[in-house]
Amino acid sequence: MELSLVQSALKAFVCGSLSGTCSTLLFQPLDLIKTRLQTLQSTGSARVGMVSLFLTVVRTEKMVGLWKGMSPSFVRTIPGVGLYFSTYYSMKQHFFQGRALGPLEAVALGAGARTVAGVFMLPITVIKTRFECGRYNYSSVVGALRSMCQTEGPRSLFSGLVPTLLRDAPFSGIYVMIYSQAKASLPTELSSSSYGPPANFLCGVGAGVLASLITQPADVVKTTVQVGAQPGTADAVRYVYTQHGVRGFFRGAVPRCLRRTMMAAMAWTVYEQMMAQVGLKS
Repeated sequence: MELSLVQSALKAFVCGSLSGTCSTLLFQPLDLIKTRLQTLQSTGSARVGMVSLFLTVVRTEKMVGLWKGMSPSFVRTIPGVGLYFSTYYSMKQHFFQGRALGPLEAVALGAGARTVAGVFMLPITVIKTRFECGRYNYSSVVGALRSMCQTEGPRSLFSGLVPTLLRDAPFSGIYVMIYSQAKASLPTELSSSSYGPPANFLCGVGAGVLASLITQPADVVKTTVQVGAQPGTADAVRYVYTQHGVRGFFRGAVPRCLRRTMMAAMAWTVYEQMMAQVGLKS
């Protein structure tokens, strides 16, 4: 029984990793624009819009500049999404025997799985944020890790842990709750037909929009801490509010909402289809 669960969890890890790879490659530009908007905010720069920043990046760094930070994104996403889905699957089988989840159970399961993945992958998340912000001239992920350990100490690799968990755990919990409940409400004829995957994708889009907006303030604080603009969570919250008011906590909301929504919807759709192909129920 235990061996079977381990094998199933490994299959879930592979399915999750592949789904995360596809979505990361497609939506990396939105993450870069989001990080740049939040970084400009943390330096007190004049208000810049998403479109004008997009054009500036293309003009100064060419189209390839929109995919800056792909190396740490892949290093983070491939094992990170795999770890999230394998943890999600294992916890669901262990605690709920694979049955349909109630709303609060879905929140707890989604938040728990994301917390595990978030803590393990935080050092790469910090590196990814620094790559995207454009302030640091790291040549590689390994070089960035070495440089941070030497100049700022190993503790810097876990900067922004609190706001990261305050962002990721609620996002995943809210997402899984809305997504699972929306999917369960679909007519059986629809979900079992060829229209099932598109319908699931639309359920994911709706869940992603709401979850992204609710957790946007934590994302702004996380970025402010990880790029070194402020040393701690409380300092970052105070700084953003003092400099920009409540609106400052929603800087970069549009590109993040687009990216997180599309990434999550695509990742879950691909994951569930792949899990069905390997004979496992997600």
